[in-house]
Amino acid sequence: MLHVDTLIIGGAVMGSSIAYWLSENQDYDGTIVVVEPDPTYAHSSTALSEASIRHQFSQPVNIKLSMFATEFFSNFHDNVQVNEDAPDLPFRETGYLFLASQDGMENLISNHEIQKECGAEVALLNPKEILERFPYMNVSDLEGGSLGIRNEGTLDAFSLMQGFKLRARHNGVQYMNNRVVSLTVNKNKTLVESAKLDSGENVSCSRVINCAGPRARWIAEMVGLPLPVEPRIRAAFVFDCREKLEGQTLPLTIDPSGVHVRTDPPYYLAGAPPTEDLEVHPDDFKVRQEEWSENIWPVLANRIPAFEKIKVTSSWAGHYAYNTLDQNAIIGPCEHLPNFFFCNGFSGHGFQQSPGVGRGISELITYGEYRSLNLSELGYERILRNEPFLEKAVI
Repeated sequence: MLHVDTLIIGGAVMGSSIAYWLSENQDYDGTIVVVEPDPTYAHSSTALSEASIRHQFSQPVNIKLSMFATEFFSNFHDNVQVNEDAPDLPFRETGYLFLASQDGMENLISNHEIQKECGAEVALLNPKEILERFPYMNVSDLEGGSLGIRNEGTLDAFSLMQGFKLRARHNGVQYMNNRVVSLTVNKNKTLVESAKLDSGENVSCSRVINCAGPRARWIAEMVGLPLPVEPRIRAAFVFDCREKLEGQTLPLTIDPSGVHVRTDPPYYLAGAPPTEDLEVHPDDFKVRQEEWSENIWPVLANRIPAFEKIKVTSSWAGHYAYNTLDQNAIIGPCEHLPNFFFCNGFSGHGFQQSPGVGRGISELITYGEYRSLNLSELGYERILRNEPFLEKAVI
């Protein structure tokens, strides 16, 4: 039977980030195997994400994770290069603009103050200031907005994952095209001992890390642990607008209704949570076209009148690994099963948190503690206690 020190279930951006950070750490000397059933990643949340980064969150730990990601992305080539070669990770700095009507202004101000305390470069705008920057926008029903001035925008999610993966493999990490179908724990139910693969092979392991994205709950069930994470559908609609928007470039703008839209040259991209935001089958990637015509387009046309006459050019759907307890990540081991690690439930902001989360789990495994950024607030024990650690700024 093959023995592995660290078995990572799922090889998209989170699994590959952990593999990267462990293999980069000179104090970690164990073997690492990543089990990924789809080497194309065609239906992974990573490949189907809108691949954005922002510092505008409501919890300091999430702000700091994104700040570290900004730093990591700025030196991406040097961080992941293999023989001076690395994927391009072009960053388009357009910012995020959170809009608020009267009933949302208190929350916007509270989040803004937390962001400023953490060092985020954000500006609180009144309707007049919004209109001065974005004269194409209807502000008649707004009380204000929060705009990211620097370090917010979009990147290439697949390139980020590939950078992690290529460097990890260069460092000796093995990727297996397979699927974990069961996990075995010892008689006392205190340790995971082995994993059975779809190929029939059994792999013994010193530890397991659950990076299964929207399918994470089923991995946790294999060891008898509850996990409030489920796949929820999110569609993205790309559209063309004949009329040029005169003024500053449209940032990723979040309407009070929950609809969001951003510049995606030469087009625009929009989306929103479904009207009935419920769990879907993990193989369901159907775009609900009625969401566009009934819920998204009317909001866009009201907020930006030029968007009354637009044409959808393409669309796709992916999944949020949605944490139903508090829409925040679940990171780290379980006290009752200390060699089983969670890395789940990112609820749409995993892409931008992947560098910091990978680093953090690497530290936990190697040193038994967080050394760079304390992620203990995101620990699994809050799930067992049913104590939400709520992230308010979820898109």
